[in-house]
Amino acid sequence: MAKHNSTEEQLLWKNWIENKDPQAGDSLIRQYTPLVTYHVQRIGASIPKNISRDELKSLGMMGLFDALNKFDYSRELKFDTYASFRVRGAIIDGLRKEDWLPRSSREKAKKLEAKVEELEQTLMRHATADEIADYVEMPVEDVYQTVQEHFFSNVLSIDEHLQDNEEMESKSFVIRDDSQKTPEQKMVKQELIQDLVKQINLLNENEQLVLSLFYTEDLTLTVIGEMLGLSTSRISQIHSKALFKLRKLLASEMTNV
Repeated sequence: MAKHNSTEEQLLWKNWIENKDPQAGDSLIRQYTPLVTYHVQRIGASIPKNISRDELKSLGMMGLFDALNKFDYSRELKFDTYASFRVRGAIIDGLRKEDWLPRSSREKAKKLEAKVEELEQTLMRHATADEIADYVEMPVEDVYQTVQEHFFSNVLSIDEHLQDNEEMESKSFVIRDDSQKTPEQKMVKQELIQDLVKQINLLNENEQLVLSLFYTEDLTLTVIGEMLGLSTSRISQIHSKALFKLRKLLASEMTNV
């Protein structure tokens, strides 16, 4: 068997795998529940506040249980690494199936984008969130939230489209090597990365730090707030402002996926 954290955990896995002992399974579930909480917090940072975090946790727990049933303990693989994919996937799939962003919100996002383009054509430059909020007569925080929800909605739509393509290809017995990129894809990706780095460097210090900790270090907004001595809501605001400033490039990148 692979080496794991402790003799006690090895015993739990042995009892679960060999006997499907319910107590062992329950102990493992409780041990890895913080993993579900972590992904709920990260995904919850990009979706409307009216979506129940308990519902997200329920989806995540189903992913954790699925991981527990399918995990091959004999392989040299950490369970938390394997479970993370299952938990996050279960939450994302659940959101996509439930169409978590109402039609009214989608229409609101499209109208906002149209107004932003209209304003920026008049100004002949990128508009700030405050300018957009004044122009469309809505609170600036609503502008941030709408843009952030729109990004996440696009990510889900792209993921769904890619899955549909994979299913069609599997039915026609086409084998695709995803590890190989065409020269054009490599060039476009490199240009996008370079442009994104330039834009990130234009953000203020707090915005750069929050993006780095959230996307590179995989920390939750709550943990980042504790590290910086700021409230979670303040960190969320900084995160939203940074995404707003990067919205043009992020939208371009998703369009070219």
